[in-house]
This record gives sequence, C-alpha cells and structure tokens, in this order.
Amino acid sequence: MVGAVLILGNRPVAAQVQIRIGDSTRTLYSELHEGLRPGTPPADSAQRILEAPDTRGLWPIASGMLTGKADWNAGLLALTRIAELRDPTSLDSVRSWRARIQAGAVSAPPGTDPGDLLPALHAIELELERDRRGDLALLAELLPRIPDGNYDTGDAWVFGRMRLGAADTLAHRFLDSADRDLRIRYLTLLSFSTDTALIPLLARIYVAPDSFRLPLRIGIRASDGLIWIGTRGAVQVLLQARAAARARGTYADPRLGHADLDFLGNDSSMVVSRTGRWLAEWVGMLK
Repeated sequence: MVGAVLILGNRPVAAQVQIRIGDSTRTLYSELHEGLRPGTPPADSAQRILEAPDTRGLWPIASGMLTGKADWNAGLLALTRIAELRDPTSLDSVRSWRARIQAGAVSAPPGTDPGDLLPALHAIELELERDRRGDLALLAELLPRIPDGNYDTGDAWVFGRMRLGAADTLAHRFLDSADRDLRIRYLTLLSFSTDTALIPLLARIYVAPDSFRLPLRIGIRASDGLIWIGTRGAVQVLLQARAAARARGTYADPRLGHADLDFLGNDSSMVVSRTGRWLAEWVGMLK
C-alpha cells in the first residue's frame, strides 16, 4: 500500500468514503455525489445505508456493485458503513474479498477497478482492531509508516476517527518536520480528522501555506479539512481565512486557478460541490 494517492490531486473517492448526512451541528459533506441535499433520492439512499443497523443488508450491496446490480458509489458507502459497525463476522468476508481481488479473480463493471476496494477492506479490518486494541495502539503503528508512504486511504479514514489526541500528535509532527513532502503527507492525513482543535492550524495554513514551507496549491487541503470538521466555527474560520488570503494575495497567481476560476473561486466551487451550499449559508444554518 502506498500513500501517493493521498498526496496528489483531490482526495480520491475510489477508496474509503468521506460522507456526512443528517448532523445539524456540521455541514453536510459528500465526495460521492454533487451536493447531496436532504430529501433528494441520492441523499435518501445514502442515509439508508449510513443508518443500517447491521451488516446483513450491506454485503449484498457491496457485492452488487461488482456485478452491476448496485451502484458503485452505493457499494463503496456500504463498505464504509460495514467498517463503522465493527462486526467481527465481517472479517472472513474481508479476507476472502482481498484474496480474490489480489489474485485477479474479481471482475467489475467497465471503468471500475476492484483493486480500488482494498483500502475500504483495510478500513474494516482496522476498525475491528481499533475496537479490540484501542486508538493509541493503531496510531503507534501508523506513525512509523508515514515517512515511507506505507499507508492508504483506509489508514487515513480510520486515523480521522481516532480520539485521545491522535490529531494533536500528528499536528506536532507536521510542525516539527523540515521535509516538505512529509509535511504534505501529515497535512493530508490531518484533513481526514474532525477534531475541532485543528481549526486554528488549518486556518493558518490556508492563509499562508508558504509560511509552512508548503506549495501554495496545498492550501486546498486545509480548506477541505475545515469543511470536513464542518462545525459552525470551522465554517466561519474558513470564511475569514479566505478573506485574509485574498487580502494577502496568497493565491493571486492566475496559474493557481482552475478553468475560468481563480484559486479562491475554485475553492468556493468545491465547497458547494461537496456540501451543497455556500459557506455563508452554512453559517446561518448550523447550530
């Protein structure tokens, strides 16, 4: 497993899924659908999967995505919910799926790759381990693997769910590291966490990535981290950080833009795509 997919481009969706629906204290968030809005068929379908009380109905959805009988994104979401449920009976299925995928014995619809499911299967195993051994044990095993990139989005997703100061530990390593690539890895992992203690650091990074010896484009990671935290405070801070970055001229270079949008405009567009609303709307809605 390698961490390159966590470093380049936007966070991938063909692995472990970041999605949140129905929390009145945090923004809606989805990597799988354009602006999931409550009450729409895609949102209702996703919420049914996310609220499944056990794994019995989830494995058939996951299996169905490989045969084309279920939507691919629904299958990814089912695997995510299976990880959350921590059902020990899932372990045999995970091992069987992995062995068949690695042996090339699994087919999938055109345009999809069964290998993309390996991080999600890994996350199921990790959540079972987390339930058995605790956050600190898993964090201790992850930290030495980060410099070599020996981790995947399953590791990142599970890290994002850890408590007991896991985000604080990684934030300190981010600040102490003099290696730019390693800092990018730490920041990307931090963007998977919902720990509100990260809000000030992410805001500072967004306003001035260069002051942390980071490439300017990596500011999108800090923005995404704040939106994934998703509290009213995080949204307000991102709005303030965006204004400060514009005043500072951080992203003024037109080469940082995308299509017809400058960097900050593209960032605004990404927020709407993932949350379905503008930041100012969320500030007025969140508790």
